[in-house]
Amino acid sequence: MRKLMILTALFIAGSSFAQENTNQSKFKQLGTDLPTPNVYRTASGAPGHEYWQQRADYDMKIRLDDETQQIYGEETVTYTNNSPDELRYIWMQLDQNMRAKDSDTYKIRESSMEERMSFDDITRLEPWFDGGFKIDHVKDGSGKDLNYSINKTMMRIELPSPLKPGGKFVFNVKWWYNINDRMKIGGRSGYEYFEEEDNYIYTIAQFYPRMVVYCDNEGWQHKQFLGRGEFTLNFGNYKVAITVPSDHVVASTGVLQNPKNVLSSKERKRYEKAKSTYDKPVMIVTEEEAIEKEKNKEKGQKTWVFEAENVRDFGFASSRKFIWDAMAVKLDTKTPMAMSYYPKEGNPLWEKYSTEAVAQTLETYSKFTIEYPYPVAISVHTKWIGMEYPMICFNGGRPEADGTYSERTKYGMISVIIHEVGHNFFPMIINSDERQWTWMDEGLNTFCQYLTEKEWDRDYPTRRGPARNIASYMGGDKSRISPIMTNSESIYQFGNNAYGKPATALNILRETVMGREQFDYAFKEYSRRWAFKHPTPADFFRSMEDASGIDLDWFWRGWFYTTDHCDLSLKEVKWYQIDTGDPEVEKSFDQSMDEAAPTDIAKVRDESFIPESRLEAKPELHDFYTTVSKYEVISLDKEEYEEYLSNLSEDEKALLQSSKQFYEITVENIGGLVMPLIVRFEYADGTEEVRRIPAEIWRMSESTVTKVLITEKEAVRITLDPYLETADTDLSNNAWPAIPQPTRFELFKNGQRGGGGENPMQRYQRSQQK
Repeated sequence: MRKLMILTALFIAGSSFAQENTNQSKFKQLGTDLPTPNVYRTASGAPGHEYWQQRADYDMKIRLDDETQQIYGEETVTYTNNSPDELRYIWMQLDQNMRAKDSDTYKIRESSMEERMSFDDITRLEPWFDGGFKIDHVKDGSGKDLNYSINKTMMRIELPSPLKPGGKFVFNVKWWYNINDRMKIGGRSGYEYFEEEDNYIYTIAQFYPRMVVYCDNEGWQHKQFLGRGEFTLNFGNYKVAITVPSDHVVASTGVLQNPKNVLSSKERKRYEKAKSTYDKPVMIVTEEEAIEKEKNKEKGQKTWVFEAENVRDFGFASSRKFIWDAMAVKLDTKTPMAMSYYPKEGNPLWEKYSTEAVAQTLETYSKFTIEYPYPVAISVHTKWIGMEYPMICFNGGRPEADGTYSERTKYGMISVIIHEVGHNFFPMIINSDERQWTWMDEGLNTFCQYLTEKEWDRDYPTRRGPARNIASYMGGDKSRISPIMTNSESIYQFGNNAYGKPATALNILRETVMGREQFDYAFKEYSRRWAFKHPTPADFFRSMEDASGIDLDWFWRGWFYTTDHCDLSLKEVKWYQIDTGDPEVEKSFDQSMDEAAPTDIAKVRDESFIPESRLEAKPELHDFYTTVSKYEVISLDKEEYEEYLSNLSEDEKALLQSSKQFYEITVENIGGLVMPLIVRFEYADGTEEVRRIPAEIWRMSESTVTKVLITEKEAVRITLDPYLETADTDLSNNAWPAIPQPTRFELFKNGQRGGGGENPMQRYQRSQQK
């Protein structure tokens, strides 16, 4: 209902600055919470003029035993101390030790008993697989034994003499371990066994002792590997010789150095053709050729040699089942190769989509971050997992045995390929500390995945990125929600916290808070600054503000440091119009309002209950007040109005006689997370308008803000967050007047309206057969 009110001034007073400010914490600057800037990391978020980082170069010989499913390895590591510190010992990661029988990973896993337990349930209560590293020796460059101590997933090596700043230390490690069956006990790497043909697909990573990062802000980053918090690693050059059965095809980080020794002439010609083919993938090993290899196992061995420059890790895959295709991807100045390796079980999905998805990822990420610097990007098929390493990743997505697949399987496969290939940028190049801050690689990568999915298909059914998709999580039980700024091993709801929420936060920054132009510039600058370096959360926060000129401390605090959620309620709307003072206009308005007012129930019933009132029976009782309408305009009214007008300036007359509408909107912050106000007006003439008010409107208020918005037309509806930009958890209180939302329920009889376990392709094919 609208109120009539005379506005005697051009401006409406806002909230008084004299009121008590109880909301300073939400807009408190992060300066005191972030690490103090120094010569290594500046207040702008850029690396300082004395920034340094260590380097580790590897020369490895690896043998994969296809009979026993074991890895044997020996490595020579050259470690360069670029720090200003003297080092008396160094640390290595022994990630496979999380699969040792005495691993803390098993000890800290909660378990419980039920009245009915399967054999597998009982087996999982105690570790049975011994997958830890077996260290044969640790020697210095001259072959002398080094003293070392293994502390679970970490190994400390004592140096014969302190390693001075700028010095190098060369040493050798020899080891072996049992490869885990991923299909039974899981894991980022391992093997899948195909029983019908007695063949394996090996996807191998974390297979060698790796140098721990020593850095300016953490010292040795040797937090134990418990399985969730991933890896913090040094950059270096790798030369890796991988010995496998002679009929295997190997996919690997790096560039193949000896193609004449391991590829047929036909395969080499196809590979060379792929280097200049941009329109579609070239088959290097066809499905028919791979099937033939599956049938006839060769007994010999071949050694594939790969070299990779300036990478932080190394992974490979090996199988005689692999089909292999590749194509070139044209970027601004580089032309990397996009490749896929997959068994027949992956088709038709993989041959159609995998390499195309790799190419799209390189193109989109290069646009929003830095140009992809490596010569190749590889997608390897697995049944379930998604996991990433420099230039290579392992991705799930397998159709049914009959070649059909659900829409979920198709898009799930494309998404996981985009995501894992995208990890080349975060954290393989922009090398954040995954052991502590999962969101810095998963969240930033998931955001870029969202951008890539939209460039793949405008209507892509993306899971994470749009604000509406995270709302239910953020409005959930806060006892099971962690702030984004939580150590990787201590996060509740890992996927929502480390992937979904930070990706959504970046999308909101881009679309709603900063705008695309400023966000894209700042995000690209952060990527440029920290490519091939070790950024921290503070470096990201500071870089985004520094490059955009936008104060975002309130946003980082709310989204990353708290579990507040967005629930903004349109608590009250008051509608005001100017009283023009014109008696012809105003008395007509008063009459229409009175006539539209609800009738009292007693008056309705008295029409029949009182046959005749005294006034009706005795006309002589009438007087001025019962015979002259209060809506009648008399000459004195007109004279007074003319006199009032004569005292107004032309601007004041224009305002008085305008048709401006004044809407006093009160918004309540129920969820605690301050966000911009996005207000849509829908007008009586069918048009609409959106007003955007920065989040700083909350800076002097804790729970409610009131704002007068002036329009030229009458609104029939006012809506908060009309495009679902802020992850508002309750949309039922966002509209004036309120909009009821129906909920559908299904009626069924037993045995009817079931899906029958078919995917839509199978159902359609069955329909066509009938």
